[in-house]
Amino acid sequence: MFDQVSRFDLLKEKIKDFPTSPGVYLMKSQVDKIIYVGKAKSLRNRVRSYFSDSPDHSPKTKILVRSIFEVEYIITKTEVEAFLLEASLIKKHRPKYNIRLKDDKSYPYIKLSWSDDYPRLYLSRKVKKDGGIYFGPYTSGSAVHGTIRFLNRTFLIRDCTDAVMRSRKRPCMTYQIGRCSAPCVQLISKDDYREDISEAKAFLKGQDKKVLKQMKIRMMAAADEEKFEVAARLRDSIEAMKSVLEKQAVINDSKEMDQDAVSFFGDARGCLIETLHIRQGRVIGTRSQFFPLLDPMDPQEDPRDWLVSFLNQYYEDNIVPQEILLPVDIGNDLSKLFAAVLKERSGLDVAIKMATSNQGHALIDMAYENAKAHFLKHVTKSEEKKRGLEEIRDRLGLEKTPERIECFDISHFQGSQTVASQVVFEDGVPSKDNYRRYKLQSVTVPNDFESMKEVLSRRFAHTEYELPDLIVIDGGKGQLQVAIKVLQEVNLPKIPVVGLAKARTLGEFSDSEIVSSEERFYLPGRQNPVVFKPNSEAHHILTGIRDEAHRFAISYHRKLRENSSLESELDCVVGLGEKRKKELLKSFPSVEAIRLADIEQIIRLDGFNRVLAERILLQLAENAEEI
Repeated sequence: MFDQVSRFDLLKEKIKDFPTSPGVYLMKSQVDKIIYVGKAKSLRNRVRSYFSDSPDHSPKTKILVRSIFEVEYIITKTEVEAFLLEASLIKKHRPKYNIRLKDDKSYPYIKLSWSDDYPRLYLSRKVKKDGGIYFGPYTSGSAVHGTIRFLNRTFLIRDCTDAVMRSRKRPCMTYQIGRCSAPCVQLISKDDYREDISEAKAFLKGQDKKVLKQMKIRMMAAADEEKFEVAARLRDSIEAMKSVLEKQAVINDSKEMDQDAVSFFGDARGCLIETLHIRQGRVIGTRSQFFPLLDPMDPQEDPRDWLVSFLNQYYEDNIVPQEILLPVDIGNDLSKLFAAVLKERSGLDVAIKMATSNQGHALIDMAYENAKAHFLKHVTKSEEKKRGLEEIRDRLGLEKTPERIECFDISHFQGSQTVASQVVFEDGVPSKDNYRRYKLQSVTVPNDFESMKEVLSRRFAHTEYELPDLIVIDGGKGQLQVAIKVLQEVNLPKIPVVGLAKARTLGEFSDSEIVSSEERFYLPGRQNPVVFKPNSEAHHILTGIRDEAHRFAISYHRKLRENSSLESELDCVVGLGEKRKKELLKSFPSVEAIRLADIEQIIRLDGFNRVLAERILLQLAENAEEI
């Protein structure tokens, strides 16, 4: 208690010397880990408010303050810069007590490579200032791929990569079946191709009536010129477009504005914020984010703080619309300030306002109903996961419910290139930001025990990683003993470990039915394994993390084998050193891509010249002939 009081007094004295200028403050834990990032108009006043005896502090804030051991700050020129810096720091450090997006990189967009001579459409999960035009965000990757396939077929747009297109000498099968206009061999002019893809762009922008009208005109003209095949294709495309449009919810057919409507629903179990995306009067999808540490019903929680914090992060990587509708009034000053932040990011003038019109209320209501439905679905799953974790705690005799579980798996192929994976589940679900993979160094021959020893030693050398509540080892008693020994060596003997042995096949393969045994879970000092019911949530969590660790290890191993195969072919090229080899591997996805590349593509790479490029292509061509 004395240490805590002394620490508080020291921090209060330190804060007196903080500047009154705008900036960002970083609160750190005892182990020097950033646990909260905030912005302020006046750094001194804002940070000092945390250490006051105000009764208005929420329970979350009180817990945060008790965890603070150090406070640092970064001065910015303006509040706008503070907003921008706060979002990037939260994204980088993932502080424990911040409202932070868990899937901020997962939003799929349709990208139109407009700056290309022959543009194409493809999925992108990052919005960049690269001359491309982005549409979305969409509900899922499969929805994006479906839309792209539809547009490619309707407007005869190429779907090949730039490298493949430049390498072609004759049209591919896509042209033969009437789904591409073959710009690769100039069977269509740039102007005509640009006209086709412009119609696809107009369709994506919501100008469907205009596109349909133009296509009907082209269809009638083709029929008059007795180009019946062209007319039939256009007719089929028109009908396909009508079918797609009928499935889209129309909110306001006359409003040509991109909007996002935001609402939320929650209780003491957490808060779910829903973003409804409206593009050119049509609802194209919704996105939800769940925040377990936030109770929107708590009167001590100010919606202006957490809602704007959410929006600040959300629009760091996503397309900024022309209008953002909110369910609450965040105040004129804050609206103007955040509008300036969004203008800095997008270059657009954005209207941020509380819904007042009937249409605005309808959009907010739709977002609210989606938020409510998704909240109830999420908490139901969360409660199931919680019961599963509690069962794991009870059956394995753990001191606490395992909120963070780490699983390790070893993979090798015929004794070569041994790798390991570290997969993390938090609250029973994958935490992919914390996944790690290891290329083992000390193991030259297949040895699962030594491999497990190395990966665990290397993992716990990283003191900056959060410690797990439970370690799952893919293996039996042997691997379990290795894990226990490593934990003793790194002075972490109290972390519980369980070995998961794969199910055994019972009976012969000649039998009419093959039956598998139950998964077995081995504990230190216990002869007989623990067995969970196969349909229980606890069983799903433990076998799920094992399967995920196995998948992650296999995928890494497969990648290494592919790179090794490519390197072996490049090793024969005279004058190609390691540095330039890495540049090739970074720029081309496969041997075939390099083999099909134009010589000018290789010359443009850093450190390459025409002689070396010709030598590479000649060597790869000879290798292909030998195969």
